Amino acid sequence: MYQPPLLPCRCGASLKVPLLRGGVPVQVRFRSWEDSWLAMRCPKCGRSEQWPQPEFTCNCGATVRLPVDPTPRVGSSRPGPGPHPPSGPPPMPHGMPPGGLPYPLPRSATAWRAPFRPQPVRTSEDAVMAAARFLEWLGFDGLELSEAQERDGVCLLGRRLVAQVDVWTEPADLRAVEMLWLATLHAEESVAAMFTLAGYSREAQVRAEQLLVALFTLDPAGLPEPANGAAETLVRTGATS
Repeated sequence: MYQPPLLPCRCGASLKVPLLRGGVPVQVRFRSWEDSWLAMRCPKCGRSEQWPQPEFTCNCGATVRLPVDPTPRVGSSRPGPGPHPPSGPPPMPHGMPPGGLPYPLPRSATAWRAPFRPQPVRTSEDAVMAAARFLEWLGFDGLELSEAQERDGVCLLGRRLVAQVDVWTEPADLRAVEMLWLATLHAEESVAAMFTLAGYSREAQVRAEQLLVALFTLDPAGLPEPANGAAETLVRTGATS
């Protein structure tokens, strides 16, 4: 059964998005920034923040969004334009220093693991290093470099992991996603992940959801941003044993 994650308010309180009992879940076919957020007020300090919609990725590849009880909510679920909601980016977990990832540690991480600290991406080598450090932070150890299956870039190979770092200036296309997925067929339960600097075409995003390929976009600060449901799930779970 789905359990909504606890969301840390800036005041230190833990919030949980209230699900609508008896509501009908919907499949997320085309993701947009506006539809991925909802507004909710902290009952402890009264601060209104934008929080991620409750979603999960099914084993079949579909991303499912659960209905939310509108009674405790305030404001609109659609933040204004820009890289972050009007009230700022999602609050970091309580106690996380600036520069860490704006989402909680993966479940595979031990309690003492430090927050991920990105480093600026100025070259293609920086992009590869940023992706490798992020995957190691998720728990994928012993990564090795090899040539990519498609386009310019490299592959990061690990136990139960095949990750491609695409350094093209154009969005990754459908073929790049499919070729990466094919590279995981030699091993059971292998995770496929892709990192790009230029994002993904819509066809690539749709296909990645179907094939459970985790898509990440690297920003200039070196922070990997999940670009689909499979990537969000990978961030939550980390490398499973």
